[in-house]
Amino acid sequence: MKVLLGFGGNIGDVNAHFDAAKEALSRLPHTVVLRESTRRKTAPVGYLDQPDFLNSVVEIETALSPQAVLGACLGIEAAVGRVRTFRNAPRVIDIDVLLCEGFESNTDELTVPHPRMTEREFVTTPLLELYPDGCPYEGQ
Repeated sequence: MKVLLGFGGNIGDVNAHFDAAKEALSRLPHTVVLRESTRRKTAPVGYLDQPDFLNSVVEIETALSPQAVLGACLGIEAAVGRVRTFRNAPRVIDIDVLLCEGFESNTDELTVPHPRMTEREFVTTPLLELYPDGCPYEGQ
């Protein structure tokens, strides 16, 4: 299954954090990092009194379940140094599950497609870069 992940961060060496996260994803069982969009600087959303973010979209292929991917992403965030303080707070990294090929979910644990992804230019622009003709597994 292909999975699209949204990466974001604005504390420390964000490029190094993204690289470490991609490396950690590549070490997951039966998982390959396929590609990453261009990393773009974007203005913060919600809480505005913070530095700009760096954002990208990473595409992986995995045999893991979407729930296992989410758990792995949360673990990777913690390993890179993410500390959750308040909603929309500055962070070293944030990894969101955006889309999963052939999978939809609306639970407290995991909502796929990500509920606000179409409202966020820091997601829509990288998606358009990766899929200029439209994502083949969006809206399944």
